Amino acid sequence: MTAAALAGGVDMVQLRDKSAVDDELREAAAELRGLCDEHEALLWLNDRPGLALECGFDGVHVGQDDEPVEAVRAQVGPELLVGLSTHSPEQLERALGGEADQLSVGPVWETPTKEGRPAAGLGYVRHAAARAAGRAWFAIGGIDMDNVREVTEAGAERIVVVRAIRDAADPRAAAAALRAALPDV
Repeated sequence: MTAAALAGGVDMVQLRDKSAVDDELREAAAELRGLCDEHEALLWLNDRPGLALECGFDGVHVGQDDEPVEAVRAQVGPELLVGLSTHSPEQLERALGGEADQLSVGPVWETPTKEGRPAAGLGYVRHAAARAAGRAWFAIGGIDMDNVREVTEAGAERIVVVRAIRDAADPRAAAAALRAALPDV
């Protein structure tokens, strides 16, 4: 599925498995690293900066309840990109003053990948579009072909999806269609 998604135009892959032990992530990282290199895509790891550095990831992504971005940056130095999830205008404003290289904005809609997290809505995407110009940020959460146009009309130029590609009958076609729905940046 990942190879098909990359062939369809995905340019970043995040390995996110909160229950996996380090050895399982190392094994997955080796396979994903090769695929991402083949397609010139970035490879990110969720939550584990030391392991991300050890395994040759391009970036590490943390949430609001994980290690602070500054502590992650101190751990990985300039070697890796650091991403941060934000869920409200207040969190975004704090993040804009910090050291994160990229920000996630959402979830736009409720999603099982962020169970229990209320939807931030399209208003939050509009806020990010107005406030985060010049910074790499991604709308995330429940985005698919049925609503991607709403997200781009709200100002998002980049998106993060899981189920829209993972659960598609044809992941390559799904990735290509979502990529085509985005503005050229």
